[in-house]
Amino acid sequence: MTRALFIVDVQNDFTERGALGVVGGDAVAERISRYLEVHADEYTVVVASRDWHHGDDDNGGHFSATPDFVDSWPVHCVGGTFGAEYDEVFDTTRVTHHLKKGQGKPAYSLFEGVSDEGETAATILDARGIRDIDIAGIATDYCVRASALDALASGRGVRVLTDLIAGVHPVSSAAALTEIEAAGAQLTASGD
Repeated sequence: MTRALFIVDVQNDFTERGALGVVGGDAVAERISRYLEVHADEYTVVVASRDWHHGDDDNGGHFSATPDFVDSWPVHCVGGTFGAEYDEVFDTTRVTHHLKKGQGKPAYSLFEGVSDEGETAATILDARGIRDIDIAGIATDYCVRASALDALASGRGVRVLTDLIAGVHPVSSAAALTEIEAAGAQLTASGD
């Protein structure tokens, strides 16, 4: 059986020092790196996404000087800046595909990303006959949630690795995991 690992938005702006820092982001980056050292060969592909926004416009209303933190946000993950780069403790050596999402419009799901070569998550998976996906990354209640729900909607089997994620807020993160599980995903620790 073939399986993919999706690593969602483990970027400087989403870890502790960033514009939208998530508590525990650096720890998740470290745990993902350790997990890859041992388990990367168990996956046909390891796909990592990054928000990659324009710095000279509002990215379709995604950026706002008065953000509501639901549909609009402060400036973050502007392409080519430190904030948009992968977190410094996330070792990307074993990542096989890098996707950038946003690029002028709001985007939450890894499925909205595209590689520099024009590949999407769907084309990467379909070309290799991959039906099952494990998901890790940041943030549980936003981009991890959206990526998991899109994977399920595309008919994939999904496991969310609960010790390899971090969320913005405990209540909304718990609600996101409940929603993801109700939609058909399995919630499991990476060691299970």
